[in-house]
Amino acid sequence: MKKNSKKGLLIIIILLSISYIDNVVACTTAIISGKFTQDGRPLLFKQRDTNGLENKLVAFNDGKYPYIALVSSKDTLGKAVWGGHNKSGFAIMNSASYNLNKKGPVNEEGGCDGKIMKLALQKCATLADFEHLLDYLPKPLGVSSNFGVIDASGGAAYYETGNYKYKKYDVNNPDIAPFGYIIRTNFSYSGDRFQDKGLARYESAQELFSQASLNNSISVDFLIDVTRYLKHGITKTDLLSLAPDNAAKPVFVAFRDYIPRYLTASSIIVQGVKANESPAQTVLWTILGSPLTTVAIPVWITSTLDLPKILIADKTGGSAKLNEWSLTLKKQLFPIERGEGSDYINLAALISKDKKGILQNILPIEKQILNQANTNLIKWRTQPTINEKEIIGFYNWVDKFVSQSYHDAFNIPANL
Repeated sequence: MKKNSKKGLLIIIILLSISYIDNVVACTTAIISGKFTQDGRPLLFKQRDTNGLENKLVAFNDGKYPYIALVSSKDTLGKAVWGGHNKSGFAIMNSASYNLNKKGPVNEEGGCDGKIMKLALQKCATLADFEHLLDYLPKPLGVSSNFGVIDASGGAAYYETGNYKYKKYDVNNPDIAPFGYIIRTNFSYSGDRFQDKGLARYESAQELFSQASLNNSISVDFLIDVTRYLKHGITKTDLLSLAPDNAAKPVFVAFRDYIPRYLTASSIIVQGVKANESPAQTVLWTILGSPLTTVAIPVWITSTLDLPKILIADKTGGSAKLNEWSLTLKKQLFPIERGEGSDYINLAALISKDKKGILQNILPIEKQILNQANTNLIKWRTQPTINEKEIIGFYNWVDKFVSQSYHDAFNIPANL
């Protein structure tokens, strides 16, 4: 092994040995080949479920490539990331798998998933780069995880990764993904299927993706809808069809194993690029907080590493403003704080026939963001690369518009 390779491996070993605990509970994820999306761009999707509900976005410049990633607020040094993309157009996310390692998922207690994803964003531009990273990291890896990856060349794959080996599932291979997408919740196809977890959410997602695939409607907008899908995969209960008459009188219903959960802390959607587009045009759409109480916002990697102020936090361990506002509203959905209160949602506070539910007030705010973003994207994609000046202008508009909208709709103080 060359001297530089030895030095790089030593750095990796040191990074992986840093103690940092983030209890990964469950996630719903998907990858869609650009050959099967509405606009021909690959998509990476993660709904993050975790006990650590305080999240933020962070723009990093501590590796070969600058990158934007989802980070737990308590991780003030950014030692682990939970999904994101870098300037080369490489993007990664994961879901905890409960059936790969014989001793169970090590990533519930201080596993290395987030550290490996950080290394990947720092170092990798292609799927081959990521495979090389997995091959040369010291074993055991300390993971039981489904890593999902896309790159700017159209590569798209899952890597079901345990302590000593991984198995690749290529989303562009019709024998593996005949309809151009793969879904993973909390089990791996290469693992012990008697130990599967997350089956209800997997069934919900499969139903949704199957319908969208038939209609050729898999898009960013579709995935944003997936984050809030309220039909249960096993019982088939559709909460949206059960809207109470008004928002004022609480109506509690069982709320367990839907795609959005009490423990859903955030969502990300990475929209890749076509073959003739700059990797800089890769977009990360983030829903920072519960999808039921917050809005989707797109971000790009700029040379100044700017981000909307409502998506970032200082280094004291606090969460981003949008995340805080989301958690404030979430208390209205889950007001029972004792016992099993998190298993019961006040459906009337979420949706109601008098149109005063939280979600019904959130969606119009989000629609304006999406409309403005898509207007900009249509223009920017005709250019060789992103227009950083206009992107920062968009961020400034987002900060003002969202903070004022939350104040007007929910009486949340509009301060940044």
